[in-house]
Amino acid sequence: MEFDLKPGERLDDLQTKDLRIIQSDEVFSFSLDAVLLAHYVTLRNRDRVLDMGTGNGVIPLLLASRSELPRRAGIVGLEIQERLADMAQRNVSGNQLQETIEIVNGDLREAVRHFGHESFDVVTCNPPYRPAGIGDASLNPHVAIAKHEITAKLEDVVTAAAKLLKYQGKFAMVHRPDRLADIIALMKLHKLEPKRLLLVHPRAHLRPNILLIEAIKGGKPELRIDPPLFVHTDDGGYTQAILDIYAGRGEFAR
Repeated sequence: MEFDLKPGERLDDLQTKDLRIIQSDEVFSFSLDAVLLAHYVTLRNRDRVLDMGTGNGVIPLLLASRSELPRRAGIVGLEIQERLADMAQRNVSGNQLQETIEIVNGDLREAVRHFGHESFDVVTCNPPYRPAGIGDASLNPHVAIAKHEITAKLEDVVTAAAKLLKYQGKFAMVHRPDRLADIIALMKLHKLEPKRLLLVHPRAHLRPNILLIEAIKGGKPELRIDPPLFVHTDDGGYTQAILDIYAGRGEFAR
């Protein structure tokens, strides 16, 4: 494997299937949220998948490592920031996944014009969590766009997913528990029926700070709440469940 590193970039180990990823402290790096989403979403053989707001391409890379998808599966990563899209493309090339993953530099709000209606079986998204103007906005524009709803609001994300998904297609998203009511209301408004929900707790005695949710376009009402996932043990280390997920051995109930 050969990776085209630019100044200020480093090469990190994704710790699964010998995958590597280019990252930089100058832009927003991936976190546990992305890893959890890539393992939580339901995939079937030959699904065509779109990851909206793909950043440096970590979710497409992790999806390509899952056994449900063949080597030539169609995975597309859509990223509005040119610098991150370029980084994602170099991650795809460096990991020799050009036949599996395509990176597109574009706006998710214009995605239907680019890809067409009902063109994907699965859509994933790790969107900005904070409304613009709330909290401390980073002076770094790359980080600000990743954390705050500057280029896309929650409704933009859900609307795009609904238009891009085929009937009975799946939309999986990671977000914050305090936005759950908004998420479910928007999903139902756009005919995306929430079917699975997982709450992730930093420790067993603390409130959840991450949620994972999966909806089906045109699905029947029935939301299943999965058992909670705990990230850290009392001594601060990762729980075995999280270690298994990072190693590609973790299994979520489906």
